[in-house]
Amino acid sequence: MIEVAKNVFHIPLFPRNMVNAYIVDGFLVDAGIRSSEKKLLKAIDQIGRGKIEAHVLTHAHPDHQGASAAICQQLNIPLWCGRDDVAAMESGLVSGDDPNSSSFIVRLQQRYWTGPAYPVTRSLQEGDRVGSFQVLETPGHSPGHIVLWREADGVLIVGDVLNNTNLLTTIPQLREPPEMFTPDVAENRKSIRKVAALQPKLICFGHGPVMPNTTQLNKMVAKLPG
Repeated sequence: MIEVAKNVFHIPLFPRNMVNAYIVDGFLVDAGIRSSEKKLLKAIDQIGRGKIEAHVLTHAHPDHQGASAAICQQLNIPLWCGRDDVAAMESGLVSGDDPNSSSFIVRLQQRYWTGPAYPVTRSLQEGDRVGSFQVLETPGHSPGHIVLWREADGVLIVGDVLNNTNLLTTIPQLREPPEMFTPDVAENRKSIRKVAALQPKLICFGHGPVMPNTTQLNKMVAKLPG
């Protein structure tokens, strides 16, 4: 775990930053897959379990909520997420598909990644605050996807609106999230444009290494369809 900005700690849960979580201002953001619990607790122990106020999800997908229930129970903290992802988190149907689907990937996620359903204490919406960060609604990759934005220093916790890795090769690369995991690609592109308009100085991804924003994001947006 390293501090990448003031009170922003990056927790790589998979090798090569393939799955990430963060601690920002005493809030745990995302929780990897079901087996990520030990790594998360080890990271949290570096700053003290009593300093974690709540657990926040950028979105309720298996590689972000997998250890959410376990962490909330271990630390006795509440779970917060975007208002339109509350139903998914509380039902446990977070793979974006029927759990009885014949899709190999969906079945794999359900068996090894997906965490149990857990009650959401607070549903987040545009303009809410998480410590020094503002909540922005960025749907598309999931109905209730949110990002966290700190205008004071330009730090953006972007979740999966954008990826900074090729999920097959693991080579860092700024790109859209895979279409097969993004129910509304057109809506997600609107969300990409929304976060790009902020001109963030540091982008923290759910997948891929943290990236100082130079010109890459503007170049990508210029090439987006639609």
